[in-house]
Formats: sequence, structure tokens, C-alpha cells
Amino acid sequence: MNKLTTVFFAIFGALLIASDASAQTLTLAQEFIGGGLAAGLAVVGAGIGIGLIGAHSNEAVARQPEMAGRIFINMILTAALVEGAALFAVVVGGFILRP
Repeated sequence: MNKLTTVFFAIFGALLIASDASAQTLTLAQEFIGGGLAAGLAVVGAGIGIGLIGAHSNEAVARQPEMAGRIFINMILTAALVEGAALFAVVVGGFILRP
């Protein structure tokens, strides 16, 4: 397990321990922490995805320069799909915990 995964599970475990299992409603701090974690993880995932898309499209253009136009179009479409999914996750993460 790498360091990032270990840190994520440590934070997640601390949040689970800190929350009161018998309470029916979340405190305001727990709502903000949950929404912030959801939105933050969505943005980090989108950043990694778009970075990989850019890296691999540059590799593809370096291998076949004559296909640069088609590769660019596919890169933009794929990046837009990743960005749309991230935007949806940020919106849902920000509003799902609201009563």
C-alpha cells in the first residue's frame, strides 16, 4: 500500500471514529468535512485523469505525428467527459449531506 492510500484510510478512519454512531443528525462540522472530502477527492481524481490523458496523447502524437488532429479531438472529448464527471461529483458532494 502506498503512502497516499495509507493517509486516506487514516483520515477516513479518524472521521468514522469521531462521528457519533447513535446520533441521527450530523453536526455542521461533520457536514462540511464530508462535503469537503467528497469534493476534494473528485477534483484530485479529475486532475490525475486529465494528466494521464494529456501524457498519453502526447505519447501517441510522438509515435504517429500524422494522426495528431484525430488524437487531439479524442483527447479533448475524453478530458471533457472526465471534467463533467468531476463537476457532478463536486456538486453532489457539496449538497448530498444537506438536510
